[in-house]
Amino acid sequence: MATLFINNLHVEVEGKEILKGINLKISEGETVALLGPNGHGKSTLFNAIMGHPRYKITEGSIFLDDKDLTNLTTDERARSGLFLALQNPAEVPGVINSDFLRAAVNATSGEHLSTYKFYKMLDQATKEVKMPFDLATRSLNEGFSGGEKKRNEILQLILLKPKIAMLDEIDSGLDVDAIQTVADVIKKEEENGRGF
Repeated sequence: MATLFINNLHVEVEGKEILKGINLKISEGETVALLGPNGHGKSTLFNAIMGHPRYKITEGSIFLDDKDLTNLTTDERARSGLFLALQNPAEVPGVINSDFLRAAVNATSGEHLSTYKFYKMLDQATKEVKMPFDLATRSLNEGFSGGEKKRNEILQLILLKPKIAMLDEIDSGLDVDAIQTVADVIKKEEENGRGF
């Protein structure tokens, strides 16, 4: 069972200290909700955990089990089993969603999935998040509604199978039906051992 340990984490952005000694432990199969007003560091914490270069860790450590992630790059952290669903996913013109997803799955799993096997997984996952399959053939998030972007983030979660997933305001931009769909997927993934 994987466990994410955050120990005495201090983070600054552009020279201003935002996080001042955060301690947190999250295990696979466990869900922890961080609540609080805007501007209190929730997104900063997630970005620091994932290794965004804008967020400078000045003190403390991030471990996934016995592996120190504190100084690893974002892609190394993702391959170790971390995932972040962004609050406002960027549009990436010219990068086909399915190509991006296949490259991400291959990079994090260490396998090289055949086109057939990948598209079979993708078809099943799009049905699970009730997302039209044609979104997979469009540019990554380009022209997607807020709800489609969030469903696409959950689609990534299903395909990448991380140990620990961080979901930053996953409900924003979703209607009631989409919130239920996302909640159902999260519950299923939690039962599969995913930590949130």
